[in-house]
Amino acid sequence: MRVSALDALRITRRTILGCVAATLICGAGAGTASAQEIETLVPGTLTVGMLGDMPMTGTKDGQVIGTDGDLIVQIAKTLGLKVEPKTLDWNGLIQATQQGQVDVLIGSVGWTEERSKVMLLSDPVYYFGTLLIQKKETSWNTFADMKDRTVGTVSGFTLVPELKEVEGIGEVKLYDTQDAVMRDIVAGRLDIGILDPALVEYAIKQHPEWNIHQVAVQPEPEKYPIMSKKYYSIFATPTSRKPLADAINAEIAKIWESCANVKSMAAYGLGDKAWFEPPADNYRVGVDRPEGWKAPVAPESCFTN
Repeated sequence: MRVSALDALRITRRTILGCVAATLICGAGAGTASAQEIETLVPGTLTVGMLGDMPMTGTKDGQVIGTDGDLIVQIAKTLGLKVEPKTLDWNGLIQATQQGQVDVLIGSVGWTEERSKVMLLSDPVYYFGTLLIQKKETSWNTFADMKDRTVGTVSGFTLVPELKEVEGIGEVKLYDTQDAVMRDIVAGRLDIGILDPALVEYAIKQHPEWNIHQVAVQPEPEKYPIMSKKYYSIFATPTSRKPLADAINAEIAKIWESCANVKSMAAYGLGDKAWFEPPADNYRVGVDRPEGWKAPVAPESCFTN
């Protein structure tokens, strides 16, 4: 991997993590030492790559907010780091993470095997599937419903190559931002959109006058495996920052135990239990997680208090 000029500025930060093997999940291959070296791009700072699309990520009064933003701020505080956001388009974020120009990438980042080969992917903080955005007058929910219709999504999203291969699909339009897709759905220039479900749900709650909804697609895993699966929503770090990745993973275990992710999602109107129910198949096992690894589930008490 090529080393960028920014990589040369990285320094080593030592912090006490208190990672106890019996109670914390420190990620595949993580050590159980009480102190680890943590590299960050800038001294004392966690540089966070994000799109800035609410409700997952955004800024208010100079502070990172959102379902994912609130969690990474909590993690950074525990590690003794301040948070510095870096907002780019999606392709730019992926490249910046691979090159070590950000410390962590957040914001409804879906786990894929390809990404696991070039970045360190955390345990999930919640889960999501593929939903079809459309006007309320329709309830399209199959791949066959895409026949002869115009479907829009964001350039660089994992599903793009597979979407283009949907049998009979009319046209696939690629956009630089999720907002642009939403505008064209509302204006009637797109029949269907596929975006981050949390962003869409948040927008629908704020703008009922848009008269849109999103419907879960009926899975066809043999033909369309990418769009048929339920995804782990994770945080990604550069491969050169494994101690940092391990520290983040240990804090994610605490987040599930304390219901912090459920509370964060609920604060933005996304408290439905489905966000915290893992895929039936632990498809990370044997790829970047060992045999016996189980996707985390929120305690029942998270939904009864």
